[in-house]
Amino acid sequence: MLSDSEKDALKKKFAALVNDVEIAVFTQELECQFCKETRELALGLAELSQKLKVKVYDFVKNGDEAIKYNIKKIPAIAVIGSKDYGVRYYGVPAGYEFAAFMDDIIDVSRGTTSLSETLKKKIAEIKKAVHIQVFVSPTCPYCPKAARHAHQFAIENELIRADVIEMTEFPYIVQRYSVMSVPHVVINENTSFVGAQPAEVFIEQIHMALRASYNPMYS
Repeated sequence: MLSDSEKDALKKKFAALVNDVEIAVFTQELECQFCKETRELALGLAELSQKLKVKVYDFVKNGDEAIKYNIKKIPAIAVIGSKDYGVRYYGVPAGYEFAAFMDDIIDVSRGTTSLSETLKKKIAEIKKAVHIQVFVSPTCPYCPKAARHAHQFAIENELIRADVIEMTEFPYIVQRYSVMSVPHVVINENTSFVGAQPAEVFIEQIHMALRASYNPMYS
C-alpha cells in the first residue's frame, strides 16, 4: 500500500521513535470491508522500524483482547506504547488521516505530545472519565487537526480515551449521531460540535460534557 518513496520517508520519520509501539489490529476470519487494507497497512509499517510491533487479533476468537482494549467494532487499531493511552482508529487511517496516524505513533512512543505546557495543564485538570469520538473522512483536510487534538488529549490524561472513526466505513454509527459533515466530534454522548476547533475550544467542550454528568463507563 506504500510506494518506495513513501517507505523511505517513513523510515526517516520513524527514527524519532523512542520506545516500542504495538499496533494492535482487530479483524475477523470472514473479513469485514477494509479489514484487509487495515491489517496490511499495519504490517507494512512494522517492516519500516524495529520499534513497531504488530499484533493481529480476531475480533471473535480473541474476544478477551477485544474486551481488554474496549474494541466494539472493526476494523480497529489500538496504538499502545509503554501503556495503553486510549488511542484508537476505526477504519483505514488513509488519505489526510495517514499523516495524523504517523504523528500519533511517534507521540505514543514518546509518551508525551507537542502541546504547550499551558494546554497540558488544562488537560491534567480533567478529573473525570471522557470518551471522545471524532468522525473523519480521508478526503477531509480539516479532520486530522480534530483527530490529533483528541489523541493528544488521551495521551496527556489517562482518563480520556479517543476514537477516530472513518465515517464511510461505519454508516450505522454515522446515522446514530446524525453526522452530516466532518470533522464531527462527540464527547460523552451528550456534547458535540463540528469543525476543527482550536485546542482551547475543544477542551471547553469537554468541560461542557462533564458538567452534563454523563458517565461514559456505561456507554
